[in-house]
Amino acid sequence: MTDANLFQLGIGLETGAHEEDTASGVPTAIVNSLVDADREDHFIRRDGKVFAGTHLIIEVMKGTGLDCQTRIEDAFRKMVDVCGATLLHIHTHKFSPQGVSGVAVLAESHISVHTWPEIGYGAFDVFMCGDAEPWKAVDVLKSAFETNMVEVRELLRGEEIVAKEVAA
Repeated sequence: MTDANLFQLGIGLETGAHEEDTASGVPTAIVNSLVDADREDHFIRRDGKVFAGTHLIIEVMKGTGLDCQTRIEDAFRKMVDVCGATLLHIHTHKFSPQGVSGVAVLAESHISVHTWPEIGYGAFDVFMCGDAEPWKAVDVLKSAFETNMVEVRELLRGEEIVAKEVAA
C-alpha cells in the first residue's frame, strides 16, 4: 500500500493519527480535552472561552517607512520580543517600484504584512497562541511606522468550533 493510499484511508502520514467521522468534524473527545483546565497546550482559556489563538487584523494608515524591508523586519523582531513570542524565521520581499510583503513564522503562529507605501498603508496580521500577548504589537507598529492611525479587529481562532461542541 502506498503512502497516498494510507492518506486516503484517513491515516495522517506524519502523526499516524486516524480521522474520526463526526458531524462537526471535531471529535467530541478532543473538544472535551480542550476545555480541561489542566491540559498543558497552547489553547487559550480566558473569560470562560477556549480558543486556539488571538488573531489581530491590523490596519496601519498614514504610516512612514512601509517601503523599507529592514524597518519591517525590525518591527517584526520587536513585536516578537514585546509580545513574548518565539521567532523561527522571517522572510520578506521588496516589490518594484514599491511595497513589501513578509512573514515572521513563530512557534506561536505568525505575523504577516503587505504594504502600499504610496498611500501609507500596511495590512498586518498578528496571530499568536499560548501565553504570547499579541495586543502589545499594536504600539510597536504605531512607533515603527510613526502613526497613531491604526485600526484593529480581533478574531478568537477556533472559538466557534469549541463553543459549538461544548454546547451540543
